[in-house]
Amino acid sequence: MLQLVLAVSVVVVAVAVYGGLGLRWWWRARLRRGILARVAALDLEPYHAAALKQEKTEAAAAGLMLGGYLDIDGEGAARLTEAGREAGRPPVEAVPAALLEAVRRHDPEPVSLGWIDWYDEDYQARCFAYRSERDARLPAIPRMPDWDGRQPWACCGCVGFVLLVCFWLIVAEMLVIAPPHGLREWAAAAVAAAGLAALWFAPAGGRAVRARTECGDALGDRLRAETHPALDERQRLHVLTSAGDHDRWRGVDRFVPDEDDQDDDEDDEDEWWGWVDAYHYRAADHEDDPDGP
Repeated sequence: MLQLVLAVSVVVVAVAVYGGLGLRWWWRARLRRGILARVAALDLEPYHAAALKQEKTEAAAAGLMLGGYLDIDGEGAARLTEAGREAGRPPVEAVPAALLEAVRRHDPEPVSLGWIDWYDEDYQARCFAYRSERDARLPAIPRMPDWDGRQPWACCGCVGFVLLVCFWLIVAEMLVIAPPHGLREWAAAAVAAAGLAALWFAPAGGRAVRARTECGDALGDRLRAETHPALDERQRLHVLTSAGDHDRWRGVDRFVPDEDDQDDDEDDEDEWWGWVDAYHYRAADHEDDPDGP
């Protein structure tokens, strides 16, 4: 009779556990399909996608180079072409137009893309306004819930796991200390043992459900699929070199130290020469008096 009670209890618990896993699989799979469909339906402009990847300046420079507005040499120095100096030929897109105006403010001096991206406030303001406008048009994209980081759900999961382990240990011990007698009890004990084996793999099943229904970074995957205007390998290398240069090619900007910094440098220099003079004086005194202590 005990084996029959244990078998029924184990079957009920196993059905509850795996039923919950099945519902979780269905819900997460449905949510995943919705997220992927929402991301696939996004209408992303190329420069908006580049801005989301923090590559707006490189994409704008590539567009200007293909349009004949800009030229970048192997050292990363960006210069305007004859077409770029013509005021009546602005690019249609907002980000390339902002970059072209930024380079024009430094013409005829060479300037790097990194310098403009870091220190040109007008260019930064226009790019920020463009991205804010485009971000406002994006629909809300649901996220896959991460219950592991939420304290209430984490506590409930820990409590459920502890109760399941306690139930498993109690049933296993009772099956061992109360050997079955007769065919019916042996069949019930076998069912209970099979249920315990199924419950043993329940945590692995939960991890499998989570892994198979995870959509990852769907928006990031979509952005990585969006490419910049096509450049050859040499031009792409020149653009990357210029974007990584933040202090060599400054255009018409020059670093002018403050007067306080100049005064401090002069004081430090005077103090250094004072130490040098004092050393020479002490050396001269020693030569004049070789018998001294």
